[in-house]
Amino acid sequence: MPPIEDHPLRYRLANELHARPFPEIQAGSSVVFVAIKQPNEAVSRDRGADLSHLIALLDRHGAPHPQPGATHYSNRIGQHVLKWEQHTEFVSYTAYRDGVSSRPFDPADFEVFPEDWLETAPGQRITSAMVRVEARPADQEITRKLADWFVPESTAIAHVLDESAIMSGDFRIDPAGHLRFAVFVAEQTSESRIGRLIQRICEIETYKSMSMLGFSRAREMSAQIAQLDNNLAALMTEMTRGTTPPEVILPELLSISSQLETLAANSSFRFGATGAYEALVNQRIRVLRETRFHGRQTFGEFMMRRYAPAMRTVKSTETRLQSLADRAIRAGDLLRTRVDVERSAQNQALLESMDRRADLQLRLQHTVEGLSVVAISYYAVSLAGYLLYPLAGATGLSKGMLTALVTLPVIAMVWWMVRRIRRRME
Repeated sequence: MPPIEDHPLRYRLANELHARPFPEIQAGSSVVFVAIKQPNEAVSRDRGADLSHLIALLDRHGAPHPQPGATHYSNRIGQHVLKWEQHTEFVSYTAYRDGVSSRPFDPADFEVFPEDWLETAPGQRITSAMVRVEARPADQEITRKLADWFVPESTAIAHVLDESAIMSGDFRIDPAGHLRFAVFVAEQTSESRIGRLIQRICEIETYKSMSMLGFSRAREMSAQIAQLDNNLAALMTEMTRGTTPPEVILPELLSISSQLETLAANSSFRFGATGAYEALVNQRIRVLRETRFHGRQTFGEFMMRRYAPAMRTVKSTETRLQSLADRAIRAGDLLRTRVDVERSAQNQALLESMDRRADLQLRLQHTVEGLSVVAISYYAVSLAGYLLYPLAGATGLSKGMLTALVTLPVIAMVWWMVRRIRRRME
């Protein structure tokens, strides 16, 4: 019996789940991260340009190239291990090396990504970060370091992954243009667990930045949406009063509807992507299993206070836009109903007018028929008289008497013939 035939994508789809392993990072390491996104049409961008830019960096270090069409890559470049990933809207570069600089978050650590290489990137930087990984010191030392490194009012810090590490950051951009995160790992924490934690930090920051694009779009649209809302409300008020004819209201309503549809079409992808990125941010924070560090705010609390309101604004804008579009549709239905009612009234009046005209025509027809009987009878009597005049001498009757005798029968016959013809036509 021949073996069952495999689907052509079976192995490819199964291997996709294992294609992006987490890096293994030890305590006492430096990590730099950058995410690059094209400003417009990022989803349909030329992905070959992403690969070309990666290859340009690899060639500087003599590193092997990725496979054609690859969406992820990992290899060593110089003192660093590079991990590259291609996503739907952006590409991310993560580089890490053993050892930490004497100056915390030294901008020189980012030189693994040369400035001239960054300038030729097929897109713009959406975010970049530096992560300092140290062995966990005493809590007092952690508090002192964080006070020197981060803005206290914005700092989030928490025990994560069952207290195998302490993670902290303030989500602020430093003078060098990067965000800063610090990780203090317990002695027994494995390198793979540290790598997963670093990956989660980079994902949280990247997805947070990507979702904030939706917030920016919502703020840009708010003034236009408010104006359209006012215009639609005023238009519906005019419709309620009934003083403005539909032919004046209709062009304005069509203009508002078209603008709403344009806004919805231009923002639907961004708002949908924002919801997906927000879900990823919240999911990544949940898997960290945070517990409080000396009463300080956790990453979850920071996001609840600073990030969640922005996401609610996006959802509110999306809902408001959809509600306005629905209201415009209902206004169009009401206007159509009003036009139909007015048209029905006009048709009813027209039918009544036609009934009146038909009645008048019927009366006129009866009158004409009566007159036609008289006219036909006149000519018929005259013809009958001419036919019977030769008999006048034989009968001793005068022509007048003979005409008088045939008049009534002739009129009766003409009336009967006219009635019969009309019945046949009916």
